[in-house]
Amino acid sequence: MRTLLFSLICFVSLGTNAQLDFKKISDSSYVFTTYQVYKDVKISSHGLLKITGGGVVMIDTPWDTTQFQPLLDSIDRKFHKKVLMVISTHWHEDRTVGLDYYKSKGIRTYSTYATKNLCRENNFPEAEYTFEGDTTFNIFNTIVETYYPGAGHSSDNIVVYFPKDRLLVGGCFVKSVEAEDLGNLSDANIGMWPIAIKNLMKKYPKVKMVIPGHQKIAPGKKALKHTLKLAKKHYKGRKQDKKKAKH
Repeated sequence: MRTLLFSLICFVSLGTNAQLDFKKISDSSYVFTTYQVYKDVKISSHGLLKITGGGVVMIDTPWDTTQFQPLLDSIDRKFHKKVLMVISTHWHEDRTVGLDYYKSKGIRTYSTYATKNLCRENNFPEAEYTFEGDTTFNIFNTIVETYYPGAGHSSDNIVVYFPKDRLLVGGCFVKSVEAEDLGNLSDANIGMWPIAIKNLMKKYPKVKMVIPGHQKIAPGKKALKHTLKLAKKHYKGRKQDKKKAKH
């Protein structure tokens, strides 16, 4: 594991409009939520703001492109701080669509090297900076850990963990407790997903809060357990379908 040092750099509602919501989950952690329509259904998409002594760390970008600047304006009004960096948890647009905009504002944007390559292959915005392997950032004494549990929702999906708060940002790799299925499987690795979720649960056994990529947020490990259940069910169903296809 590498460490990158930057010397420069209950839920309580903080306010809402039609496209952008905020929820406080700890003294220094806030979920921001934007929305898009997927299969004729309005879907929420969550990112995280971590407030440090020197600025804000943003995990993932808004999905709604009209909310790039309103989010920055809200951060400035509420915290009187600037966003220092953005980390994208995988290459799909609900995690990366705002990277070019934030880069144009002088904000440092990060992803894994794998995510950057997939963004390039699919003509999506790319992070300016990359890292390889599980990496720890120290942002004004706030520790930010990135971890790759294995392929699941996508081949490059990572999670972000804040050890002081025992807070895990799961991105689309982790499904909400209210999810009825695994969602978008266009780039999924169904065979690996159950194993990867187990890797994650083993890596962070004392997690207190998990932020899934979409839908309801619940305390504790409920989202991880539910994702494992869904992944196992889908994998089992796929194996049965293949057996039927052979007969």
